[in-house]
Amino acid sequence: MTAEPLSAHEPDPEPKPAPQPGFRWPVPPREGFTVDDLYTLPDLPPHTELLDGSLVFVSPQRDFHSTMIDLLATGLRGAAPTSMKVRREMTVVLDRRNAPEPDICVVRADAVGGLDQTRYAAEDVVLVVEVISPDSEARDRDAKPRKYAAAGIPHFWLVEMGDGDAHPMVRVYELDPVNHVYALTGIHHDQLKVPVPFDLGIDITLDALRAL
Repeated sequence: MTAEPLSAHEPDPEPKPAPQPGFRWPVPPREGFTVDDLYTLPDLPPHTELLDGSLVFVSPQRDFHSTMIDLLATGLRGAAPTSMKVRREMTVVLDRRNAPEPDICVVRADAVGGLDQTRYAAEDVVLVVEVISPDSEARDRDAKPRKYAAAGIPHFWLVEMGDGDAHPMVRVYELDPVNHVYALTGIHHDQLKVPVPFDLGIDITLDALRAL
């Protein structure tokens, strides 16, 4: 059957709107993204991480997260020997499909190549610190420590805000080199005092946090 033509009094079909330009999310390859993609894909948001070949975007952070990083980074820098350097929010390459960005890392000084450096290799990292945020809790408690341990990073700290108030709590872990898992060595509420990776003591009371 032949379709009837539009009569003279019938309006033309409404044209479809032209597609609008906008952001297009990167489509992962079948085997997932690699570290090279992390540094070559255009327009990735700041602090994008790579976990198991997937890109992880960071949500806006609470004030606790920012000030806690400042508090710990300042204390670490004040105690670190000249053979070590303290860096915040730098990518650590664990393998070709995993490149997280810990909140703080302590690296060997001879691994620092210059002010344009964007990443560190896992073998150059002595300590990683993760401050838990609501959107990253599962990654910080489970996925990241397992990967840091498997990569042989000797020390890991997990920082969180106490229930009911903003009082910091720091869990300190050391690597079991035989089983490549972290063992809890202490839970710190007011004073973070540890002998490794170097001797230091940091006031982590709520007053110290509020003073920043």
